[in-house]
This record gives sequence, C-alpha cells and structure tokens, in this order.
Amino acid sequence: MKPEIITIVGKSNSGKTTFLEKLITHLTQKGYQIGSVKHAHDGFEMDKKGKDSWRHKKAGAASTLVITRDKIAMIKDDKTSYIEKMQYYLADNDIILAEGFKKQQLPKIEIFRTQGVHKEPLCMDDKNLIAFVTDSDYKPDVPLFGLEDITEIAEFIELNFLHPDVK
Repeated sequence: MKPEIITIVGKSNSGKTTFLEKLITHLTQKGYQIGSVKHAHDGFEMDKKGKDSWRHKKAGAASTLVITRDKIAMIKDDKTSYIEKMQYYLADNDIILAEGFKKQQLPKIEIFRTQGVHKEPLCMDDKNLIAFVTDSDYKPDVPLFGLEDITEIAEFIELNFLHPDVK
C-alpha cells in the first residue's frame, strides 16, 4: 500500500517548518515512520559544487548516491510527477508529510497566522483543504486547530490517514 501524502501549506513565514517538526516528533513518538518532503524550486542543487558526487553528476551520471554508515542521499534524474516521486522513494513510510506543493491535488493542511504581512489564507476555496491551523477568525468548512494543537492534529491525521490496524 502506498503511503498517504499530506501537504502542509501556507505563505512564507507562517510557521510551516516549525509545525512540521512538532508534528513529525509527535507521530514518531507514537511509533509511526514518517517520510518528509520539502518542495524545492527548479535549479536547486543539494550537492556542493566541486565535491566528488557533484562532479559525478555533472559528468553525466543519471543517479549519484552518497552513502555513509547509516545515511544515504541521492541525486537522480527523474521526470515523474511530484506525487509519484514521493510515493516511490518514500514507500517504506507510514505517511508522507510534505511542506509546500500548494498546487498539487493532495490533501492540504494550511497554516495561517494573523501576525505578519499575510492578509488572507491561500486555500479557502481548495477542495483538497482538510484542516486549517490558525490564530485568526477564518473558519473554512474543515476541522480548525490552534497553532499549538499538535496532539489534536496528530490524532486527526491518525484517525483519517494512518492505518494503525495495518501496523
């Protein structure tokens, strides 16, 4: 079974990364294996210019794998969709939590804060919005959570997207 993917969306500086750190910690402590994905813009290079793996890739290798005793990193040419990449490379996880990907047709949890320069949320009319995390008065027709309601959000995800009976 392919793991479900939930995207965490919001405008810059809304707290997506901090929220994800807390959510991943909470779900991991409950025994789930979490895959995480961060959206990067085209042209992003993970490997540093001049390093051996960078040189291998620039020389034409379709895939470059960097291996240590307990970690791997891969740079690989792959023209499949974002969703296919996530599900293929993170198939051994219980769920995939992705930061960004607001235009993908995936379940979304939006983080929206009243402080800052953002006047309104991104996904009020998005049929894929499954939950809204905020300190504002916005009330879309999905479950609402406060910015610190990590336990409740984790329970929502567990109930609706994880399959504890399969574990």
